[in-house]
Amino acid sequence: MQEPFDTTQGGQLDRMEVKLAELSGKLDSVHASAEKMRNYFLWTLWVTIGLIVVPLLILPLVLPAFLQSLVLPAGF
Repeated sequence: MQEPFDTTQGGQLDRMEVKLAELSGKLDSVHASAEKMRNYFLWTLWVTIGLIVVPLLILPLVLPAFLQSLVLPAGF
């Protein structure tokens, strides 16, 4: 047969429930913060691709025409 909880065990369970609810709230705030950081890193990735990678891909297409326009007036 199981013994009933005495007052110290019941109080301890109440404190544990309060602490569990507090930790759950903190965990939710950490999750929200992590999602914001993930979003910031994603935007940083897209800006980096837009400002560095795309111009490097376009450069070989534009550079020959630019060099040709510089060389012809010089008479070479």
